[in-house]
Amino acid sequence: MTRDQSYQLVTSMLTNPNLVKHCLAVEAIMVEVCEYLQDKHPELSSQEFDKEEWGLVGLLHDADYEVTNKDLETHTDVIVGKLQELKESERLIKGILAHHSLKKPVRDNLMEKAIYCIDELAGLITACALVQPEKKLSSVTVESVMKKFKQSSFAAGAKREQIKASEEELGIPLEEFVRISLRAMQKISGQLGL
Repeated sequence: MTRDQSYQLVTSMLTNPNLVKHCLAVEAIMVEVCEYLQDKHPELSSQEFDKEEWGLVGLLHDADYEVTNKDLETHTDVIVGKLQELKESERLIKGILAHHSLKKPVRDNLMEKAIYCIDELAGLITACALVQPEKKLSSVTVESVMKKFKQSSFAAGAKREQIKASEEELGIPLEEFVRISLRAMQKISGQLGL
């Protein structure tokens, strides 16, 4: 499946433009984190760091969120079914499932661990941008995200334990993880409308 085909699938399933933007943000961060981890792990196979695959996992992870009525019991069932019909790789499917701890509580590789942590951080960074006077990512700093991270009432839906799992699961210190992710989102701020 190409990136364009994936994007068409996402936009055919999601009507809320903010959900589409969330998928784009997660895609961008996944690619950035893939590059970062590839530099840190030269001992691992280059197959582990397929940037296109990492990006597709990020782009497709919430494609069926509206179709399943945001029901966590069925979320991912529809997109996984479509990907299985298209005979997409098991690795891609498992990557998508990995962001959903109910469906895949054990994450087997760095890509699966990354989507688990990135999904929540993308939401937190977006919330940080939306409270800025100009509502722009360019006004967001690592320090401002870290400050909001510590305020559990701010963007309460962003699960801090999943974001913080970057330290143990990916070996990326939290502040560095925020820096990488914020940079990735800032690169596509036009697409995100932020």
